Amino acid sequence: MLDRVRSVPSFAGTLLGVNLLGVSLLAAGCGEGAVKVPVPKPDAATARLCSGLRLPDKVNGLKRRDTSPDSSLTAAWGSPAIALRCGVPLPAGLQATSQLQTINGVSWYGVPVDRPITWTAVARQAYVEVTIPVKYSPPGDILIELGDDLKTTIPPKPEGEI
Repeated sequence: MLDRVRSVPSFAGTLLGVNLLGVSLLAAGCGEGAVKVPVPKPDAATARLCSGLRLPDKVNGLKRRDTSPDSSLTAAWGSPAIALRCGVPLPAGLQATSQLQTINGVSWYGVPVDRPITWTAVARQAYVEVTIPVKYSPPGDILIELGDDLKTTIPPKPEGEI
């Protein structure tokens, strides 16, 4: 269920790194082998929070896949791959005035608005990034599935902090 939804603005020159990540995930996610997902480098406290994140064997009906390199901070499902990275840094384009989508109590920041979209759960003590190929549109069901596990594991930041 949607608690509250606000539209996400268009970002014309959005984060080259996010765009490249999405392209590499799509290219790697089309085969049956492990999905190449860059491993984030969080601090020790964030890594502990991420290690407690219990992720489902299936997301959107898609089976979980191995990631390369193997890491407890990454996960992937389906082909093309839906990819998750826990412990990523604050998204570079995120500002206090950025529009977020709040789904079941989790605030998500999405960029770019074209394909694929990388959503980052913000206002939590660890940032969790989910890249969703356009094939799985609309992404809300996937964010709901992953957000439920995220809410039980990663505490929110104090009110007003992103």
